[in-house]
Amino acid sequence: MGGREFVTTDNGVFGRYRLSIQAKIYLVGAGPGDPDLLTVKAQRLIRSADTVVYDRLVSQEVLDLIPHSASRVYVGKVTGHHTLSQKEINALLVDLGRKRQRVVRLKGGDPFIFGRGGEEALALARNDIAFEVVPGITAAQACAAYAGIPLTHRGLARGVQFVSGHSKNNETLVLDQAALSDPEQTLVIYMGLANLSRIIRDLVEAGRPGDTPAAIVERGTTSNQRTVITTVDELQQAVEQHAITSPAMLIIGQVVSLAEELEWFMPWAKEMELKYA
Repeated sequence: MGGREFVTTDNGVFGRYRLSIQAKIYLVGAGPGDPDLLTVKAQRLIRSADTVVYDRLVSQEVLDLIPHSASRVYVGKVTGHHTLSQKEINALLVDLGRKRQRVVRLKGGDPFIFGRGGEEALALARNDIAFEVVPGITAAQACAAYAGIPLTHRGLARGVQFVSGHSKNNETLVLDQAALSDPEQTLVIYMGLANLSRIIRDLVEAGRPGDTPAAIVERGTTSNQRTVITTVDELQQAVEQHAITSPAMLIIGQVVSLAEELEWFMPWAKEMELKYA
């Protein structure tokens, strides 16, 4: 491996080390589901890919952009069932990087926000495979916007924290008590349905009032989006009553109270748009 340099990847170099120019892996954020929310660069790379490795949360509308000539490799994960383990996905990307000219690793949302993109990037870097990261709109930002919920708002929320509601290897979930208790901080929880009762209990024990507004946004930004507005006390009941399933985002904080006035997205209109496009 060559000496340390800070030069562009166009010269076959990434970060501090000289890397192979034989292939490149693009870790691309597919956004929350609506293909109109893809970045211009993401669209360009998807349309010109030789191989696309994609997750369960990548929408069909985004997958439809993949050229027929490209190979597709599905590596989706559901709680308790993984098509491939993360270690196997890392090895697959390294192997593809040594064989293909243009490989797109398509990940829902943003690769570096609860997407394990950092682990995949490290695997590539440590095997001298050149890569680029293409950010995507993360689900927390998009689901909140499409539900009419500003994550920060003067007088209601001076900060926001993104939290995973799922722990590694099914270990006991441990949440930051300071974040849970701060009434001026919006809390957005990814993958929170499986541990919902634990999350609610921790919120109450941390001092969040039971009447704190809460929202569940299921399949945000798509024609199947459902938004349920409730409170921390009634969150579990609301999920059960409306039969909410994954993927769903939990948003907790005073900003949720603005949703009634700021709601703008009409999923039925999106469905009609897709049907008659």
